[in-house]
Formats: sequence, C-alpha cells, structure tokens
Amino acid sequence: MSASTDENVVLVEREGDIATVVLNRPEKLNALNKAMWRRLGDVMAELDSDQDVRCVVLRGAGDKAMGPGADIAEFETERSNSQKAAEYGALMHRSMHAIRDCRHPVIALIKGLCVGGTLELALMCDIRICGEGSRFGVPINRLGLVMAHPEVEALVGLVGRSVALEILFEARVFDAAEAKDKGLINRVVPDDQVEAEAYAAARRIADGAPLVNRWHKKFAYRVLAGAHSAAPLTAAELAEGYACFDTDDYNTGYQAFLAKKKPKFEGK
Repeated sequence: MSASTDENVVLVEREGDIATVVLNRPEKLNALNKAMWRRLGDVMAELDSDQDVRCVVLRGAGDKAMGPGADIAEFETERSNSQKAAEYGALMHRSMHAIRDCRHPVIALIKGLCVGGTLELALMCDIRICGEGSRFGVPINRLGLVMAHPEVEALVGLVGRSVALEILFEARVFDAAEAKDKGLINRVVPDDQVEAEAYAAARRIADGAPLVNRWHKKFAYRVLAGAHSAAPLTAAELAEGYACFDTDDYNTGYQAFLAKKKPKFEGK
C-alpha cells in the first residue's frame, strides 16, 4: 500500500459485511496528518450510513505500527498557535467521534506501535486487540503538548482518572501486557495471530443480529453518559430496550435456537 494522495491516505476494504479502514502512510509508520484526519471522518460517516456493514476493523498499513501519533513535521504550519490548533483539533475530534458514534461495532486491530493520536483513535473503538509486541503511550508532555478535553474524556472513561494521569504524567511507552493490565486493551495475542484473532472477532460480531449489536452499542454509551449527568433515561429510551421483540431477527433467532440451526439475520 502506498499513500500519495489525500484520497488514499485512508483506505476502505470490504469483504462481505465486514469493512476494514486502513490508516495508509506506511512510509511514515502511518503518522497522522491533516489529510488523514479529514479522510477518516468522511470514511467513518459513510460506513455509519451503510446498512450492509455489520462490523468495522480499524488498522494501520503494514506490520510495524498502527501509528506513532501525529506527524510532527506538520506542526510548524498547521498547529503553530492556539487558533490553528483549535481548528486542527476540531478536525481530529470530528474523526474520533465518527468512530465512537458509528452505529456498527468497531474493532481496533493493533500491530506494533500505537501511541499519541493513534492511541486516541483506538480508544474510540469498541474493542481493541493487539499483539504481544505492541507498545502504547501518550508521550506528549515531552512536546509541550496538551491532550484536549474530548481526548482526555475518552482516556479517563476507559481507564479511570488515576491511570489516565499516570499515562499522561509519566509519558512512558509501555508494552501490551501493561496496556492490558491498565484496561486499554481487551485482548493480547501472539504477533502473528493479531489479524486472525481480530477478524475472527469481527466475524462473530457480524454473525450476530446487527440491530441488536447497534442497540447494545447505543445503550452502553447512553448508560456511560448517564453516569456523568443527572439526566435519567426517558420513557422512550426505556421502551427501546424492548423494541427487539418486534423485529424479524428476534423471530429468526429464537426459532433457530429451538430448531438447533444457525440463524441468518437480515437486520430487520
């Protein structure tokens, strides 16, 4: 894979109902530049609206890195003061939220280095699977750089305040075992099995009832948001917890179970 235009710095590959989004600057270890942030937001918005998608896998091109974070060479022109940085940040947060808010389950397939902004992208995914040789961290205080509120919110939401501050204060790059221990990672496998494990997980997800997977993702984020606010669930939100009983997939699922057959869900 090579990346020479704004269009192919982020690639989309499809195999049936599983879509793969590839951060595609292997010559830079997939370092994130402005074109990548813009393209990633567009790609995730397109996939969100595609009803035929049942799972998305986010990965980097090649085996050396999902990504080292931001392309520092771009800072002098694109993030040279607070106003430019805020504009750049808005682009970043649009892409991050497009991953988080995608209705389909999203898996981060992590090989090698996953630090800084790339780790922030992985935080937005629903599941993170990495190799034993993967490395993680947010060493941005060495650059005099602050992680903005939306990014801190994602980190604290996943690992808690104390661990998040440990990661930010110490700015260490640490291994996969420690990342798993901190709660950053769901699953660690041998490096040569990362792809197989990630796509096996994607297949299991895609074989499930897609409407149910979307509801579960929606409910999980709503419960998390509710824990940090005084807004209780509305009557309509509570009722949505039973909407599955009116779907064709519900009838397909329980009838297949009784018949000891594998269900074929249509997403209806």
